[in-house]
Amino acid sequence: MRILQHLAAASLLAVATLAHAAPGDDDLLAAREAFQRGQQSQLADLAPRLRSHPLYPYVEWWQLRNRLAELPREDVRQFFERHPGQLVTNRLRADWVRALARQRDWESVEREAALVVDPDTELRCLRLQARLARGDREAAREARPLWFVGREQPDACAPLFDALFASRALDDGDIWTRVRLAFQAGNATLGRGIAQRLPASQRPEQRLLDAAVKNPQKYLEARNLALRHRGDREIALFAIGRIASSTPQAAAHLWQRIDDRLQKDERTAGWAVIAPAAARKHMPEALAWYRAAGDAALDDAGIEWRARAALRAREWPELLATLDDMRAELRDTAAWRYWRARALREQGRDMEAGAILAVLAGEHNFHGLLAREDLGPAVGAPPETFKPLDEDVRNAARIPGLQRALAWYRAGLRYEGNLEWMWTVRELDDAQLLSAAELARREGWYERAIATADRTKRLTNMELRYPAPYQDLLRASARELDLDDAWVYGLVRQESRFTTSAKSSVGASGLMQVMPATAQWIARKLGLSDWRRATAETAGENVNFGTYYLKHILTQLDGSPVLASAGYNAGPRRAELWRGSTAMEGAIYIDTIPFTETRDYVRKVMANATQYARLFGRPLDSLKQRIGIVSPRNGGTAAGQ
Repeated sequence: MRILQHLAAASLLAVATLAHAAPGDDDLLAAREAFQRGQQSQLADLAPRLRSHPLYPYVEWWQLRNRLAELPREDVRQFFERHPGQLVTNRLRADWVRALARQRDWESVEREAALVVDPDTELRCLRLQARLARGDREAAREARPLWFVGREQPDACAPLFDALFASRALDDGDIWTRVRLAFQAGNATLGRGIAQRLPASQRPEQRLLDAAVKNPQKYLEARNLALRHRGDREIALFAIGRIASSTPQAAAHLWQRIDDRLQKDERTAGWAVIAPAAARKHMPEALAWYRAAGDAALDDAGIEWRARAALRAREWPELLATLDDMRAELRDTAAWRYWRARALREQGRDMEAGAILAVLAGEHNFHGLLAREDLGPAVGAPPETFKPLDEDVRNAARIPGLQRALAWYRAGLRYEGNLEWMWTVRELDDAQLLSAAELARREGWYERAIATADRTKRLTNMELRYPAPYQDLLRASARELDLDDAWVYGLVRQESRFTTSAKSSVGASGLMQVMPATAQWIARKLGLSDWRRATAETAGENVNFGTYYLKHILTQLDGSPVLASAGYNAGPRRAELWRGSTAMEGAIYIDTIPFTETRDYVRKVMANATQYARLFGRPLDSLKQRIGIVSPRNGGTAAGQ
């Protein structure tokens, strides 16, 4: 079998990056380590040797950060003047705001915080605190939405919440709302802490909450279940949420048992917890339970799952009504615009549907491609193609921010390089973006090339959006295993963006993000003793193991690339489980996948594959043909990993 020959010779196929360490990088890395270790004298010794390095502003930042407690105002001011508009300046300014707040210099906090680009919640609260300190009564009111979350908020927000309670802009009802949000998020500790703002007699009892955390089903099945006080009933709601996440049917049964002991808003709140959990498991009862929830408040995830339940059931009027209830920002995403158009068509409202699809068809995404195919060939002129000239690329290479990003990459620090690159390209026009993308492609940084080319609005370059490196390796492996090479490229683009050193938080690695357990399983199937090379930064072994596994799950899942893509990301057993009891349109299967990551992944893989097919000379390949119809479950489970 040729795959074994490929594995034996794979070291010859590794492609080296064009970016190499530059003079001074060793000193830079040593300075960074000295900063992280708090070795200020060593950092000071290294700094003079790095004055000509493109990343010297970071060395200055590291030195200043060590001194911020001393409030070196003049040094900070001079740094801002030397490096205007830079990412490192924005990062120092954020640090500076926090240092000023510790000294309670609210006037300076307000002035500097206003200049921070994309401030986090802590900085937003510090700026509001500064306004509050000078008597701005609107500051606390602007902080009010920050209260209504089911997660911890920074300590900087606490004075604002105190002011809101003191002015009665927040009351006991708002405390209960946040307690419920925390409980629904599974955060019993936070819910208990928030409840400390209530009078002692109203708080959820610690003993009961502990019992509900330990065994929620046993707690609710108890004969002497306490439900007299609101705190008791909120604990019951917390317990039902815990049960619903794994077994919605059991949760529904238990909730019905205590239904008559609850107030109306509490009953509907319980169904508003149970229904989304049922929808995620594709249970046919989900829509009925949503109706039982009545007008209970649903978060974004809850209302989206109502829409998905209606979509999966082909309940088009219910889908339209649910979309109307969504926040505008959510309703206007590509997915829900597409399904609104489809629902309108099903209702015979073709003109309204066509207007939505015509706009969506101009977008480079999964639903844009579907919209284009729904409308047919006459959907307007395609975006103008722009191919950067050598001089355009040289001009991009002269942009200081991109020089700093490439310097980070060459020093082996991709994360820092990505931050600098993203900060810089946000200000570029379409032609500059595509020139920067071409620069990244030539440097071998395909991830940045793709992300940068994807940002354009008017101009486009499909070869930069969909680069096709490693052709001798990827297309050869695809041919040997009788896989669609466009699909393989679409999957690799999504898995690693063609970065051989890519590693995920769960241990997947390489171009095809092969997991160690999967590599071991494949090695056993092939009779190989060494599987570790497939998870190292060696393109050959990684691609051959990855394509072998992809072929395996494609065979196990009826030859469906939609199911196999889902299985490659989330496991073939899950992909099988997500089928319906009847055949369904591939787009419906994809858009009702329970895992957000996998749903987005499959959309992108299939859209990528369609674009690669066109670049490979197959312009008539359609996305709809590619995703096809997903057949119903056969009652079995997929074999393999």
